[in-house]
Amino acid sequence: MALLVIALLLAQRPDPPPAAPSLDYVFFKERVQPIFLQKRPGHVRCVTCHDHRSPLLQPLAPGAGGWTEEQSRRNFAMWKQFVVPGNPIKSPMLLHPLAEAAGGDRFHAGGKHWKSQSDPEWQTLAAWVSSQTVPAPGGAVRVLQTNAAGDDIHVIDPASQSVVAVIEDIEVPHGVAIAPDGTRIYVSDEALTTLDVVDARTLKVVKRIPLSGRPNNVDVAKDGAHVYVGIRQPPGAVDVIDTASLSNVKSVPVKGEIHNVYVTPDGRHVVAGSIAASTISVIDSATHTLAWTLTLSAGIRPMAFTRNPDGSTRQIIVQLSDFHGFAVVDFAARKEVRRITLPDPPGEEKETQGLQGSPSHGLAITPDGKMLWATSKYYHSVAAYSLPDFKLLKVVKVGLHPDWLTITPDGRNLYVAVAGEDTTVVVDNKTMKVVKTIPVGSVPKRNASGVLRTN
Repeated sequence: MALLVIALLLAQRPDPPPAAPSLDYVFFKERVQPIFLQKRPGHVRCVTCHDHRSPLLQPLAPGAGGWTEEQSRRNFAMWKQFVVPGNPIKSPMLLHPLAEAAGGDRFHAGGKHWKSQSDPEWQTLAAWVSSQTVPAPGGAVRVLQTNAAGDDIHVIDPASQSVVAVIEDIEVPHGVAIAPDGTRIYVSDEALTTLDVVDARTLKVVKRIPLSGRPNNVDVAKDGAHVYVGIRQPPGAVDVIDTASLSNVKSVPVKGEIHNVYVTPDGRHVVAGSIAASTISVIDSATHTLAWTLTLSAGIRPMAFTRNPDGSTRQIIVQLSDFHGFAVVDFAARKEVRRITLPDPPGEEKETQGLQGSPSHGLAITPDGKMLWATSKYYHSVAAYSLPDFKLLKVVKVGLHPDWLTITPDGRNLYVAVAGEDTTVVVDNKTMKVVKTIPVGSVPKRNASGVLRTN
């Protein structure tokens, strides 16, 4: 009877609202900003008024024909506040300069620049508000492999399955994340207690941002405006880095020092896990305040996220201290609903040395959301499960102490950091077979993949 009541309550629970579309920074920089500089007959340029009138544009340097990267990011942070993502006709930025007869506002102090919604400039702004993106010119997919006992990060080209570059001068690099526009790489630097900013073109460190304590893992907001850094040092926090000013603007208090931090697929939340407190802390990404917490029976290790049809977060898949497998947390209900133990192959001896309380430490979900990979340090392997039913598909041997996992945007291959053999192992997601073993640095752990801008 109790189960029937629960089922009825769940069935009556309203569906979560659709996830808000994200705004693309590269599109803004390369397509929208030139509109602010355009001279139209009988009108002043947008920049002439808005360099001193809200919403502000950054002042141009004498003789400059455009904005610097930092200024562009500040412009983006300002002007995205004056649009409604996914809805151009309700966005003040598009309505103020549009003729009233075409659906615009009655008055705009800067005049009416567009007579109709078919004007090419208006259409460009509408495309940005509707989340259109710009293909990255000169962009290339790369896999970044940090080396936990080293001072470098290896850059792997998935086309050749080989190391094509090395990022140096970061001692004990922990977490790594690629900016959505591909122009920067963010690395948590344990030795210096900083977030190191790497230029994607030169692969050189261009800025070191002081943090509130020793960092662990990092992630970046979907619009690229903030980077979130898990602080492992007691009492624990999530530092918020503003990418326009490249400064630490807030430290969000959480329960326990943080091991890993993630931005959910819809961008609405930042999820941080504490080993010491066995607690998941969920932060509202709009306000950077703690929304809710969930304490489980063991320390929180790596996490991954499944999605509802509307893109909102459905489940947190979480690995736990001293557990060979993973737990499933219902995100809306805020409770654990299932645990799955990885298989123990008959006759195989467990690896017990150097586990650091984590026999399973690495998760990745394919871009189509249909398959989950999890690592087994006990048996030197990775295990594939189908989603959403969590049916075991295959176990693949990869080497001693497999750790972090990443999957390239095309979903073709899984990259496994094999910490005990100083290699990154490549598994074909279709055949579920090892296709390449790539030598990297000392004790490789965290990794990430995405598009880097090269020009």
